[in-house]
Amino acid sequence: MSYSIEEKALVLIEALPYIRRFANKTVVIKYGGHAMVDEGLKQGFAQDVVLLKYVGLNPVVVHGGGPQIGRVLKRMNIESTFVSGMRVTDGETMDVVEMVLVGKVNKEIVNLINRNGGKAVGLSGKDGGLIQASKMHLVRQEGDLPPEIIDIGHVGQVEYIDQGILKVMEKDRFIPVIAPVGVGSGGETYNINADLVAGHVAAALQAEKLILLTDVEGVLDKEGRLIPTIEADRIESLKADGTIVGGMLPKLDCCAQALDRGAGKAHIIDGRKLHAVLLEIFTDQGIGTQVVKGGEA
Repeated sequence: MSYSIEEKALVLIEALPYIRRFANKTVVIKYGGHAMVDEGLKQGFAQDVVLLKYVGLNPVVVHGGGPQIGRVLKRMNIESTFVSGMRVTDGETMDVVEMVLVGKVNKEIVNLINRNGGKAVGLSGKDGGLIQASKMHLVRQEGDLPPEIIDIGHVGQVEYIDQGILKVMEKDRFIPVIAPVGVGSGGETYNINADLVAGHVAAALQAEKLILLTDVEGVLDKEGRLIPTIEADRIESLKADGTIVGGMLPKLDCCAQALDRGAGKAHIIDGRKLHAVLLEIFTDQGIGTQVVKGGEA
């Protein structure tokens, strides 16, 4: 599809008020799913992030890497076990997780952004004590039985984000790219869900936006139609009536917590669409579901 010069100009004009509104604001992007695998989408994501920086926003990227971890574990003949969707992470598995997330995936994303004209720097939660974490204990209850506490190993939860290093990078025009590996009070290493890390980073930085890239269109209603806007105080009722199920549950909880702690808006968007981040931020309609504080819809 080709566009006339006038049509291209209209695209820029549509973006202008958003560029003005979000100048010097922070945008935290959780990068994962198909957008990390497809070569065209990877290039498009890097271009989006670089453009955000050049027009005056401050993007911060938090990435996942579950499929990449799974492939390396398989090659090393280390069996993966999952409980309630979370990988049981013993010491040997944690070594692989850290190696893949910090040493491979993180550096690939940094290199991709830099090749497209950005100045990205890779970080893990250990760098500067960025992500301080504690051990997560999974509680499972079936029927009327007493709750069962399950040890899932080196899986962590965020206790604190030290924003100092991120502020230094923002001042020096760098783009932080964060691997979701945290450090405990005793120096322990923890694997943390990337959505959770992104939400905590957005709250700590009082980000204008938290954007979660997914492999679905956004939050869908029971008829499979996109819900453009959800007020955070409606999330519990949407859970109760069965509208929100499965993997979307923790994502919306993450969004609600980020908003409650100071982030401006949260967005769940389809990372399978080329330039999804730009389409969500700089167009009137957007492409996914925005989660807003109560009374802001």
